[in-house]
Amino acid sequence: MANSILIVEDDRAILRGLEMNLQAEGFEVTTAADGMAAIKACKEARFDLIVLDIMLPKANGYQVVETLRRRGDDVPVILLSAKSSEYDKVMGLDVGADDYMTKPFSVAELLARIKAHLRRRAPDPMVRFGDVEVDLERRVVRRAGEDITLSSREFDLLKLLIEREGRPLTRDAILVNVWGSHYFGTDRTVDNFINRLRQKLDVVGQPRHLLTVRGVGYRFEGDRRDG
Repeated sequence: MANSILIVEDDRAILRGLEMNLQAEGFEVTTAADGMAAIKACKEARFDLIVLDIMLPKANGYQVVETLRRRGDDVPVILLSAKSSEYDKVMGLDVGADDYMTKPFSVAELLARIKAHLRRRAPDPMVRFGDVEVDLERRVVRRAGEDITLSSREFDLLKLLIEREGRPLTRDAILVNVWGSHYFGTDRTVDNFINRLRQKLDVVGQPRHLLTVRGVGYRFEGDRRDG
């Protein structure tokens, strides 16, 4: 499956050029021309990476990144800006961006940085914790050598938690990422699915891997290895 990338840029010529170049590299590309449209797009779909201009109408790039991070979305973000001062770069990284490129920039360098971030983000397709093995690519789960049947939603929830290992996810962030922004579920929906996963893959009553973060939501912890 092709990686999906959101490009947010209000300069139509730059936007179209980036769109064409990324599509030629085999990426699925979505575009937005202002900050609010970018935030809306991220509520409606999951992206593997965002290329984000800073000087945008309606909400600037810094505000977009801050909004995503508050929602628990850790999608890699590469900021684009005509500003080249150290202060602007540090500010961009401080609000939660992963990279910063100054305009004018080389498309070849941007592509190289995109691919590097995607390589670092790609999880090991085989994840093991306790007596559980999860094949993220084949969507196969085994416990103590026995196949475990998960529903599509259960697997998507497990995969999300594994990909964000160690990071607390709010129930709202889980609903958006697993069920989509148009699903009108409640916190109880998430709680019920977590309980199902615990019954199948963890220790009910004393979970070791699918943990509750009081006042926030849930997080996944793999096996701890000392040394």
